[in-house]
Amino acid sequence: MVCIRCKMVVKDELTKLGLHYTSVELGEADIVETLSSEQQDQFKDALVRSGLELMDDKKSVLIQKIKNVIVELIHYTDEPLAVNFSVFLSKKLDYDYTYLANLFSEVQGITIEKFIITHKIERVKELLVYNELNLTEIAFLMHYSSVAHLSAQFKKITGLTPSHFKQLKEKRRSMLEDL
Repeated sequence: MVCIRCKMVVKDELTKLGLHYTSVELGEADIVETLSSEQQDQFKDALVRSGLELMDDKKSVLIQKIKNVIVELIHYTDEPLAVNFSVFLSKKLDYDYTYLANLFSEVQGITIEKFIITHKIERVKELLVYNELNLTEIAFLMHYSSVAHLSAQFKKITGLTPSHFKQLKEKRRSMLEDL
């Protein structure tokens, strides 16, 4: 799950099945009952119909947790981290960062750093489209060292300068789920 809407879908499907949950967060749900194989199949089918999937493989769940931490930090938090991201992620997930980075790269085919950059650029696109902040303010908000660094990374990812992107109408934002 990478959006708030996804959490609502999961809560709704659990309720429809008469299941009780203590929490539903991005990427995980704590269910009070032990699911029978029939309930698990029903839940899995309901999620698939909604465009989601049930993950029970530990590595897949861990990959999803890494993604969720990154999405949460970039798209829903404006506060800068007090520590390096690698330290933050290790503490948050209680795993060695090298293990997380290697697993992520192996499964996703890209590095955690590349995934972060991709999401940062998507957030920058969103901020450019809203047209409420100038590029200097966006660079500061997204914790770039300079506008030049942001612009260079933006061009490397999109092939466009931020100002050229702002002028385009067709090449706007990708859905978070598609990244």
